[in-house]
Amino acid sequence: MTLSHVTGSSEPPMIAGTIGAAFDAAVARDPDGLALVSRHQAIRWSWAEFGARVDAVARGLLARGLVPGERIGIWAPNCAEWAVTQFATAKAGLVLVTINPAYRTAELEYALNKVGCAALILAPSHKASDYVAMVRAVGAPDLRLIVTLGDGDHGFLPFAMLEEGGAAALPEDLQPDDAVNIQFTSGTTGHPKGATLSHRNILNNGYFVGHRIGLRAGEKVCIPVPLYHCFGMVMGNLACLN
Repeated sequence: MTLSHVTGSSEPPMIAGTIGAAFDAAVARDPDGLALVSRHQAIRWSWAEFGARVDAVARGLLARGLVPGERIGIWAPNCAEWAVTQFATAKAGLVLVTINPAYRTAELEYALNKVGCAALILAPSHKASDYVAMVRAVGAPDLRLIVTLGDGDHGFLPFAMLEEGGAAALPEDLQPDDAVNIQFTSGTTGHPKGATLSHRNILNNGYFVGHRIGLRAGEKVCIPVPLYHCFGMVMGNLACLN
């Protein structure tokens, strides 16, 4: 009888945990080792420093009224806060909606409303785009929390206040198959399509890319591509966890 299903190699085995668990394991393995470098921000964080910021922001998001399962957008060029947000939302049980920094007002509005974002973290501006003015111009009825990166009073919650954390407890019942990320296609032939990805999806994607190219502990990975899509946040950031 001819089989219609082929099972590939099971070695190395797939990771069955969550992104938060993998992140905590990386922190525990080498707390004093170098975890993240952002040259334009003059930042060099150890895993322990990175982990403390991630946990604080995760608690801060929940303390501001967000609940696991809700969607939170991030609209910013590459920066340390982008990476913190990626792991903080995963630990808080939130679904990170990664938004193209090149989007214009109508595209931003479409993305926010398509998935019902309850919160948005954004840079004040990028190149010639005034993000603050653009977000004020959108109609997004589900949006109830807006957070701005950097210094300055833009009338929204500063990211630094999220880093103060809070007493909110992080969820302990997150599962590998829970949604953790929504990424949009380019929309070349129509409106962008939102793809919902789980912890298991992208954690294993990053791990096996790192395994295939032979990444070893202590090596540095330069990520010059935008973090908002698979190359940057999965094959870059998540590959570095394992």
